[in-house]
Amino acid sequence: MASQISDPAEDDTHEGHPRQKLWVLTLGCIGVVYGDIGTSPLYALRESLHAASDDGLTRSDVIGVISLLIWTLILLVTIKYVILVMRADNRGEGGTLSLVALVQQALGRRPTWLLAIGMVGISLFFGDAIITPAMSVLSAVEGMTLVAPSFSPFVVPVTLAIIVILFLFQSKGTAAVSILFGPIMIVWFFVMAVMGLWHLGDDLTILAALNPVHAVGFLYYNGFASLIVLGSVFLAVTGGEALYADMGHFGRKPIRIAWGVLVFPALTLSYLGQGALVLSHPEAAKNPFFLMAPDWLLFPLVILATFATVIASQAVISGAFSMMKQAVRMGLLPRLEIQHTSESQFGQIYLPKVNMILAVGVIVLVIIFGSSSNLASAYGIAVSGDMVITSILAFFVFHRSWKWSFWGTAAVLVPILTLEMLFLGANFSKVLHGGYVPLIISGTMILLMWSWVRGTSYVQILSRRGATTIVALSEMLAKSKRLTVVPGTAVFLTSDPDNAPAALMHNLKHNQVLHEHNMIVRVNVATRPYVANADRISIHKINDRFTRIELEFGYMEEPNVPKALALARKMGEKFDIMSTSFFLNRRSYRSSKAQGLPLWQEKLFVAMTKSAADATSFYRLPTNRVIELGQQLSI
Repeated sequence: MASQISDPAEDDTHEGHPRQKLWVLTLGCIGVVYGDIGTSPLYALRESLHAASDDGLTRSDVIGVISLLIWTLILLVTIKYVILVMRADNRGEGGTLSLVALVQQALGRRPTWLLAIGMVGISLFFGDAIITPAMSVLSAVEGMTLVAPSFSPFVVPVTLAIIVILFLFQSKGTAAVSILFGPIMIVWFFVMAVMGLWHLGDDLTILAALNPVHAVGFLYYNGFASLIVLGSVFLAVTGGEALYADMGHFGRKPIRIAWGVLVFPALTLSYLGQGALVLSHPEAAKNPFFLMAPDWLLFPLVILATFATVIASQAVISGAFSMMKQAVRMGLLPRLEIQHTSESQFGQIYLPKVNMILAVGVIVLVIIFGSSSNLASAYGIAVSGDMVITSILAFFVFHRSWKWSFWGTAAVLVPILTLEMLFLGANFSKVLHGGYVPLIISGTMILLMWSWVRGTSYVQILSRRGATTIVALSEMLAKSKRLTVVPGTAVFLTSDPDNAPAALMHNLKHNQVLHEHNMIVRVNVATRPYVANADRISIHKINDRFTRIELEFGYMEEPNVPKALALARKMGEKFDIMSTSFFLNRRSYRSSKAQGLPLWQEKLFVAMTKSAADATSFYRLPTNRVIELGQQLSI
């Protein structure tokens, strides 16, 4: 089913997301959407000043770096995401895959390059989901060394303990504590703003940083060397992509209000205050954020920062769960076990395998790098790459779907894309010092998705060879006198409804029985996030015994097949769950050297099929009414 692009003036609510009070949504998005970017002042200026201090810091360096930080927030977050990209929603949903779906709709097909861009976007986000908890929690716990220098040996163990608890808690869901996220982050932003405002008086000349001339001047006078600084400056906008990715949970308006009223002013004041402190006390450059606090506030600030970074980590972990769910729905990954942790809150899901991979990755990074300064080199490539992909996809949406002129679209997006490419190049300069981490993670994810897409495509080709069409089979069975017809309904799930499903053929061959009613069902994933019940099911009657049914689900929905089939009753079809059997085809694979996939990819694909979640639970089938029949294929 073709989806439609929402008019930017439409209401932010959509099917599946009930209307809530604006202030509730705004409070919620402060706690979830802005957790990552909201904790960047812990390390962004510190790392930027360290990168700029090879020949000693000058006043113009400090002002130039602060100007870069503030104007990066304005250009990449305010203008790109808040003003432009957030208008390109897919029925209220945002994120890389929503843009891919919109481009696919605009082009009328899904070309290979679009699929590749989607894979890269997913893989980069997953890399960010591993690095963010390690970086954020480490930077917060390191603040304790300013309270008690003897605490240094315990930074890594305490960080690991917090991370382990965080990931163990995922199976319980965040519904019970998510109501606290917003208030805690409001306190965090308020404290940041007050500390920044308090220190502005240390040196009011820092206000010159609001003039972008100082940012441009810093880049001009430092030339190629400024790329090193840009790689650290980009830390200020890590998490900026969450504004678009989480739009489906809160809506466009609450996210914009929170950014304009609280988050952006607090971040700006914090960076200005830190800059003023460094201008008046250059030694504070070693950790300007925590050194803004008076001695009596330092310990409470470290505790508050720890809470804020845990919230930031939770937000990106939940985002990874949602992204992996979408990837499965779009056929880029095998079925994954998905558990719902809340009956009342949308999007509260838990993916055990994804959680385990994330937990192991974060723990390994903390142990290997040991400090947030060391890990800062690994941070940035994933986010800057994801932002570049967003801009490329947005170009197609603006030009092809919104009918903007080519040159008008280029005038708006090319400057932003050029800046992002500059940041991406700056981050690539850190590859040997830790930047290889997101590249390895992303490369692994791309390899897995490519192998899965290629493997499933090849299996579909194999399964069609020598297959009998369902129409021909139904005509042949109508003339057969040998089969026993039994009462009830048989449902055969298949990816190719034109041909007879393998499970049906095996049942006929071995059991020599045919049910009174047979439904050949294919589950499709739409290019929109939600599908209304009126568009859920389409029925094609082949004859009195066979019916072909197409079920349509949005890529954010759960494919509940029995619930969808119940809609067939309203269309005149007989469907009683108590007299229905669901037949599934369970494939096993045998290696064939003469054809098919390369051996390494074949083994990888087979391993992924074995790790896939059970189809019974994935499609919400009643376990006591499922029959599985085996099939062996040579690949």
